[in-house]
Amino acid sequence: MPRETAPHILIVEARFYDDMADALLEGATAALQEAGATYDVVTVPGALEVPAAIAMALDAAEEGGTEYNGFVALGMVIRGETYHFDIVANESSRALMDLAVSESLAIGNGILTVENDEQAWARARRSDKDKGGFAARAALTMIKLRERLNGG
Repeated sequence: MPRETAPHILIVEARFYDDMADALLEGATAALQEAGATYDVVTVPGALEVPAAIAMALDAAEEGGTEYNGFVALGMVIRGETYHFDIVANESSRALMDLAVSESLAIGNGILTVENDEQAWARARRSDKDKGGFAARAALTMIKLRERLNGG
């Protein structure tokens, strides 16, 4: 049975790099609008906080808050001179995967891990690789898959 209402998505964006965050968000919202999905946006300081925000949204839904059909995680992690890049890149990805698997969530992971600004912009811009849009479309695809597997 097909969905009777548009999917409602929570976009969680890390704003550590504001201009790049704007580009990722533009791509994600354009893809969701094109698909007829509705969405809310919340902002967190950095990529490590994105999974926690999704977990908070799940807890809030259990207490009567907004229920989301899927999630889009957006952020940019650019390699610097310290080990911090590896921690942020690995742990944010691991935490998103843990949530997706343990809670059967439809999450589009648009937390990008890159070596430099040039790579970051090439992936963030809608006119180039549009990874924000890709993450949104991935979330929508996973929502459809979950519905199909659930007999919907």
